Amino acid sequence: MTAPRIRVRFAPSPTGELHVGNARTALLNWLYARHCGGIFVLRIEDTDRIRTTKAFEENLLADLRWLGIDWDEGPGKGGAFGPYHQTERLALYDECLQRLIAEDRVYPCYCSEAELEAERADLVARRMMPRYLGKCSRLGEAERNRLAAEGRRPVWRFRVEEGPIAFQDLIRGPMTFQGEAIGDFIIVRSNGMPAYNFAVVADDHCMQISHVIRGEDHLSNTAAQVLLYRALGFAPPVFAHHALVLGKDHTKLSKRHGSVSVREFRRRGILPEVLLNTLALLGSASDGGREIVSPKELIAGFAIDRTGRGGAIFDEEKLLWLNGLYIRRYTAAALTDLLLPFVRQAGHDERTWERSRIEAVVAAVQDSLPTLEAIGGFLDLFTDDRFTLDPEAAALLGQEDAKKVLAALRGILAGLPAEEGAASEPLPEFRSLIRSIADQTSLKGKQLYLPIRAAVTGRLHGPELDRIFALLGSASLLKRVDNALAGR
Repeated sequence: MTAPRIRVRFAPSPTGELHVGNARTALLNWLYARHCGGIFVLRIEDTDRIRTTKAFEENLLADLRWLGIDWDEGPGKGGAFGPYHQTERLALYDECLQRLIAEDRVYPCYCSEAELEAERADLVARRMMPRYLGKCSRLGEAERNRLAAEGRRPVWRFRVEEGPIAFQDLIRGPMTFQGEAIGDFIIVRSNGMPAYNFAVVADDHCMQISHVIRGEDHLSNTAAQVLLYRALGFAPPVFAHHALVLGKDHTKLSKRHGSVSVREFRRRGILPEVLLNTLALLGSASDGGREIVSPKELIAGFAIDRTGRGGAIFDEEKLLWLNGLYIRRYTAAALTDLLLPFVRQAGHDERTWERSRIEAVVAAVQDSLPTLEAIGGFLDLFTDDRFTLDPEAAALLGQEDAKKVLAALRGILAGLPAEEGAASEPLPEFRSLIRSIADQTSLKGKQLYLPIRAAVTGRLHGPELDRIFALLGSASLLKRVDNALAGR
């Protein structure tokens, strides 16, 4: 007998930008589907009419495509189990609700927000688990009619029975919750929209989802969903709850840790293959402990139980280090193509540069680029009218030894023969130029190199000086040395 095909899904709400934690959930589902030869479904949970926007949805789809995560069914693809927006599936939810009403598994609740908050505060004061105690479950028809006549629009609550709610988790093993700790939960809001737990159960069943892979913060939701599966007579899927993405302080990743959305990392010039690589290996390790693993290798070696139970630490410093490694693997021509949008973003018009010069600059600074966005600062370095000194470089250039080095360098540059109509004369071979300055000043090491770097680049760290000298030429170098000596 042939085993049923694996079907997994990613079901985001387009109420904001795609968070790296949610992107990791999408990635784990995608890797599992591709590893097993299964189907990856994208479903849009858009029932929050106030916060959901089309722009957020379009960004979400674009960010997934940028990461290289494609889907087999969903928006733009269609499929046999659509539609793939929850707002287009309301008839299904109503059908399920009517079944539960007919079997007395739900009841209308007319409690106001103020009444619910008072009940919650009382339970907290008595050191009890905050939950709904079922006040409206005991209302008779006459009382319900009276409350409705007052204009109260009810929500529908599911009757939770006492006792254990058990399920098996692929990552965490056997899990058990107690019904009495949950309380009767809302499945349909007063505006008629289904609540998360209710819609998810109906959708996952009707879309024949075989495995639900999501963050551990959904564990309590799973307990409620198991009850709904039972009440509706649906077979539940297999569950796997992976660890959440944490900051370096071991708290849930948030904006205080820095960038948290895929779009922010895109804007900063993180390469998609780097972010994909990083998210895939969070909380786990590749075979052989390698840092750089291709999508094909990630798929081949994927195992859901290796995603880890403990928190997955997101280290942005490591991400930048890995991004630099990937950047250095590109050819100068290919990297230039990737950099052009960031060149424009930095206010440079690449049309004023010859392509060969841009590629030469890229080749010179490639080893120093942590992100694509950083190209703007390096292009400023090669543009006289945008050249600036940072405070560290300026402080160094005020020292006496620095002035000796620059005076010697200026003498060499000024002594080059002028050629009519030439903007810059060919420079002496870089090592011989440095030897000449060393001989004149009796300085070496940092005392020799740092003043030169500070004067011609405006900073104390960066690309190799020989490449910078070759690209700037004698006229530009002389101008910068003169400015440094004059304290400008």
